[in-house]
Amino acid sequence: MSMALACTALLALLVFGLGLGVSMMRGSSGTNFGYTPDPADRLYKMVRAHGNATEYAPMLAILMLAIAARGPSAWMLWVFGIATAARYVHAAGMILSPSLQDPHPLRFAGALTTYLAGLALVWALVRVL
Repeated sequence: MSMALACTALLALLVFGLGLGVSMMRGSSGTNFGYTPDPADRLYKMVRAHGNATEYAPMLAILMLAIAARGPSAWMLWVFGIATAARYVHAAGMILSPSLQDPHPLRFAGALTTYLAGLALVWALVRVL
């Protein structure tokens, strides 16, 4: 259970850290509401990175905790860590990308790994039922 709890905490840290980053950027730019829908705008990239993290982190955490409650095998624990790392890689790819309009290797790797790890976690949960 400790690996699932650690990964859940790291996913929560990502969501709240990105949220804080958005708030700080809003404060420094004087933008209290909305953003310029420019894929190269820093605030836009931060808002989208935060939004994307909030779309995936909760489900990943639920899957990890549900699997952990039923006694995961070693490979499942590895997938917990991989899925968590993938979300950080994806967020970095969004923030570091010159423009969200263009592909970025970190963003692609993070997204692909999230999908694969997420599907593996779904399969793992079905196995431990």
